[in-house]
Amino acid sequence: MNSTQHAVLLVNLGSPDEPTAPAIARYLAEFLGDRRVVDIPKLFWWPILHGIILRTRPPKLVEKYAAIWQAEGAPLKAITAAQARALHAQMNQEGEKGVSVYWAMRYQNPAVADVLQRIVADGFSHVRVIPMYPQYSMTTTATVDDALKTAMAQNKFSLTYDLVEDYHAHPAYIEALKASVLKHWQAHGRPDFAAGDVLLLSFHGLPERNVQRGDPYQTQCIHTAELLRQALGLTENEVKLSFQSRFGAQKWLQPYTQTTLERLADKGTHRVDVMCPGFAADCLETLEEVNIELREVFMARGGVVYHYLPCLNTEPEHIDLLRDLALA
Repeated sequence: MNSTQHAVLLVNLGSPDEPTAPAIARYLAEFLGDRRVVDIPKLFWWPILHGIILRTRPPKLVEKYAAIWQAEGAPLKAITAAQARALHAQMNQEGEKGVSVYWAMRYQNPAVADVLQRIVADGFSHVRVIPMYPQYSMTTTATVDDALKTAMAQNKFSLTYDLVEDYHAHPAYIEALKASVLKHWQAHGRPDFAAGDVLLLSFHGLPERNVQRGDPYQTQCIHTAELLRQALGLTENEVKLSFQSRFGAQKWLQPYTQTTLERLADKGTHRVDVMCPGFAADCLETLEEVNIELREVFMARGGVVYHYLPCLNTEPEHIDLLRDLALA
């Protein structure tokens, strides 16, 4: 890559602009209205989405978003912006002079099309796009490609791009995850695996039918978990994998994280350390669902110690990974 002629764009999922019911409704309408996210014909899905979900769910989510909201706004946006700044600073300090790093949200703001407009206005003719999803899925990475193609077609940007499809087995990614676990253990002590303590790797869920149709997501999650287990030198009994954030009535990838935590507590597991390797930045699903809701589930069932390990966020090892992806 000739860095003086290229820009880098980090893209994550998105968040409401503020923790209010109207803002949450706007976000959910765009997110759940994406055919790749909910693969149900509009004839059946639209009445459910607009007639029921967008009327009932946003008020229920206000308290959850408010519980994690920061002075800078939504954590996902604040962290992604910080990641872009850190990557920009590192690349320009290391001799990649002229590299500009941008960030966007796939749903809501800042929109991919708007950021592409800025990239063109800044004089770039090519952009390296990094979807912040380590594991590829048609419901995540592919939607970023959709947004890029739509923006290019509608705005006729004189811009080309290449897309990082996944990095689930990238050595720097596994090393960053390993470093995060070891730092946590250094600060909080190592779990007593001999006594049954567990490191739980919780990935975002996906409907089973997506995998049956060829989505590689589940296979890549399993591969990531196995590589991290090996890097940490742990046994299969010491590391568990699960899937969280199930939505709707259909069958999703299993085992479910909540069910896994309940079973661990019921069999007398004293401590669990929970990590979310599929999230590049902390967000509602990690800060509220995993760190608050699921903590309460485990402790209420008799668990004693529950640790949530933050996402890689702006850890130096994570920025090193992003640099490698940007220059590949």
